[in-house]
Order: sequence, then C-alpha cells, then structure tokens
Amino acid sequence: MFTLVRSRARTAALALSAVAALAFGTTATTGAAAAPAPAPNPAPAPVSAKRGPTSVAYVEVNNNSMLNVGKYTLANGGDKVFDVAVIFAANINYDTGKKAAYLHFNENVQRVLDNAATEIRPLQQKGIKVVLSVLGNHQGAGFANFPSKQAASTFAKQLSDTVAKYKLDGIDFDDEYAEYGNNGTGQPNASSFVHLVTALRANMPGKIISLYNIGPAASRLSYGGVDVSSKFDYAWNPYYGSWQVPGISLPKSKLSPAAVEIGGTSQGTVADLARRTVDEGYGVYLTYNLDGTDRSADVSAFTRELYDSDAVYTR
Repeated sequence: MFTLVRSRARTAALALSAVAALAFGTTATTGAAAAPAPAPNPAPAPVSAKRGPTSVAYVEVNNNSMLNVGKYTLANGGDKVFDVAVIFAANINYDTGKKAAYLHFNENVQRVLDNAATEIRPLQQKGIKVVLSVLGNHQGAGFANFPSKQAASTFAKQLSDTVAKYKLDGIDFDDEYAEYGNNGTGQPNASSFVHLVTALRANMPGKIISLYNIGPAASRLSYGGVDVSSKFDYAWNPYYGSWQVPGISLPKSKLSPAAVEIGGTSQGTVADLARRTVDEGYGVYLTYNLDGTDRSADVSAFTRELYDSDAVYTR
C-alpha cells in the first residue's frame, strides 16, 4: 500500500507559536505588529516556450524557502521547471467563543506573506503562480462542516481577502486533520464545501482554486443541483509515490494522477509516473517537499519525461 498521510501536514498543523488570523474579513494579530501594506503588483512574467504538463511544487515553509522553486530551469531552452508553487500551509482554526472557523497563519506562513516582496514576488516575476494551501488543525473546523451558507461565505471572504492582500494567485484546499466533532463542531455535511467553493469562485474569478483530493470535502462536491467540480482549476492525487486519478469531473489537462515526494520517491518511480502522465494525456504533475539542497537529479527524473530535458539547479 501507499503512504497515505504526509508528515508535512502534521508539522504545519501543530506549529502554533505565532498566529495571524483573518476573522470575518478583518485581520487580527497576536503578539506581532500589523502586516505591512501590500507590495505592488508583480512585474509581467516572461513568456515561456516550455511545452508539456504543469509542474506543481509544495513547499514546507516551516523548514524551507519558497525561493527554492525558482532555482530550477530546463537545460534545453532555460525555461522554469515549476509552474505552480504552493505555500504549505495555513490552517482553518476554530474560535470556541464565537463558534466560528477562521483562517490562521503560523509564524512561518506569516513570515512568507509579510515578506512577499522577497519570498513570493521573485517567483511570480519568473511566471510561477503562488498559491496558499489551507489545512485542518485538529480543532474541529473543516471545509465540510460549516453550519450554514453564511458561515461558508464568511470563511471564503477571509480566503479571498488574503489572496488580494498579499497578491497571491489562488487557494489550495487540503481537508486533512480537521478532526470533525472536536470543540462541539458538527460532522461533515453535504452542503458546506459546495457553498464554500461557490462563494470563493465568485470572490476571485480569475484566480486558481485547487483540490488536494482527500478528506470528506473531496467527496462532497455536489449539493442542491450544484456541482462545483468545474470551479476548480486543478485536482491532484494526495498519495506520494502512487498513481491515482482524482475523482472529480475535470478534463485530463487539469488533473495530476501522479504524486511524488522529491527525495522521498525513488527516481525510477518518479520517471515512470512522469512517463505515464504523458502517455495517458494528463496535464499536471505534482511534487512535494522541495528543499534547499541541489535536487537536480530528482527533478531531472521527471523533466526528462515531461519536457525532454534535464533540470539545472542554480543557487
């Protein structure tokens, strides 16, 4: 069997030493100065000549820099290897006094956002989209148990406000570690995630919404005659080292059945999954845990199959 949960998720979910929450569309900080004014819009990205699947890199910002994503180019042509960089991860927390979910940033996520000019904008200027992943945090709050449409819309506004404030390119949903029922919260219901995604798409029509295909939310995409599958830009397999087509009605061009951990999945498996991605006509290739060491051999294992080129690492 495959490894079904990521150590990365537990690390990010438990990192609570500093908090920055967006509650009901306003920013609250604890023990820290208010975030600086948002940076100006990034400069236009260069046009890439690269052809092939979209490459995605999750980065554990508790341990690694987002800038690592921009250090890899293709030997043939010099284009960037990665197209989407995922900040892992913000959390959905629960306020027991207000009985409401709110968006929470640990100190490392907050640092990346506050330093967007040096942590995020350089990637965007290279044409790499930067999205924020949101993950459960053991408090009972999750994407699948909002008690009302209004509650879901309130959280969606916190998400879209964050994207606007820090000039991000979108939101990634990862329904793990919510521990539904904690703190008196409800169990997953049929309407919650549909209301959330509908509201978020309405708030940010030009931005990315992606689905890490796991948890109760991922199996609750339709309610009251509304199917939100088409509102996602991407969906991917959550089980590293394996092949699993996400169970969502999206075209192959938006799906990643392959998922690999850089340095954790063998280069042979990485290459096999990349080759299968191309052979079967899928348009996305998911990677996790890009760190600060030279991983050009691991990255080349999939770029040779996806783009017919080795990868080059530049410090």
